[in-house]
Amino acid sequence: MSDRSKAELGLVNLSERLTNSAAFGALFREGMDLVEETASYLDGAGRAEAKMLDRAVSLTYATESMRLTTRLMQLASWLLLHRAVREGEMTLTQANREKTKVKLSAAEPGTPELIEKLPEQLQELIGRSMTLQAKVRRLDATIHAPATERSTIGNPLMPQLNLLKEAFERQTG
Repeated sequence: MSDRSKAELGLVNLSERLTNSAAFGALFREGMDLVEETASYLDGAGRAEAKMLDRAVSLTYATESMRLTTRLMQLASWLLLHRAVREGEMTLTQANREKTKVKLSAAEPGTPELIEKLPEQLQELIGRSMTLQAKVRRLDATIHAPATERSTIGNPLMPQLNLLKEAFERQTG
């Protein structure tokens, strides 16, 4: 096996390890709990709060609750795909192909001025969903980065170390 193939295999293993990590497990639980909490709120207390809002804010409530739901559905799809990798139901390569259907930038919230008019609990759910989205985006960028990019993630010296390694191999080889 060539050195390049060994390196790429090691990088694939790193991505799979990230999917199998405790950090992913915690992120998965956080995401699924947020989906459940949001559904409960929107179907219960949120519905009652929405009825008490004036017409303009009521429209904002409807828009932002749809955006929140869409965002969480996309995040849950990503999390479920990667749980399938963790469970051995699909490979990381298959997940990478399927994740093209998931839009991690879906449904950005409205302006802060609009959001601050909404009920406090909805504001909190929107904020938490944005935090979750940022975490998932970072993990996605790490897991699905091309092998050449992945080798430098988390280590800004890696490109220089790789150049030194190549120079050393040329001198000794």
